[in-house]
Amino acid sequence: MWVPSMKVNPPSGTVAADRPKTSVAAAEGAKLKIDVIVRSRRWRQGVARVTRLCAETARRAYVVAAGDDPDAQRRDAQVSIVLTSDRAVQALNRTFRGHDQATNVLSFPVAQAPAAAPAGCPLPPRLLGDVVIAFGTTAAEAAAAGKDLSDHLRHLIVHGILHVLGYDHQTEGDAAAMERLEATILACFGVSDPYASAAEHPA
Repeated sequence: MWVPSMKVNPPSGTVAADRPKTSVAAAEGAKLKIDVIVRSRRWRQGVARVTRLCAETARRAYVVAAGDDPDAQRRDAQVSIVLTSDRAVQALNRTFRGHDQATNVLSFPVAQAPAAAPAGCPLPPRLLGDVVIAFGTTAAEAAAAGKDLSDHLRHLIVHGILHVLGYDHQTEGDAAAMERLEATILACFGVSDPYASAAEHPA
């Protein structure tokens, strides 16, 4: 059984300092800039068109989860997805969570100040944060569960995007709501509900 990791809060820009890499348009009335940063070649070897997969998955997660948020309608946003190695994620996990081990995904939300701009000027972009995913752990989980690696990656991206949007799973109610939303988003890509089996539910 695997459990998507918690969100943590490092200083802004700690993880994806070399952004940007790629971007796409997103929600109605505003745009989501998605920087996909591939730091381990194993991702490109293991997942076809991995940059495109990340961008389209993050875009859909944002549109579904934040589509009714007035701030998302009037203010551009930016998020980074970093595809890296177990070693790099272990270092982040040790530094920011105190756990000296690799994990599948870490989310680093950026604290948001109230949106404000001088009269007649556009609002500044909303910096959502960084989602960091480890290849080795993700690939091992997919293999152990008999899942397609691309499908499992999509799930971790969705999970991470929801975290940087403020969703969490600290209580049973919050976890259930987050799982339902993840399943709804993944269904857009033909990916089955990862929580359908009791064995797949987080502990």
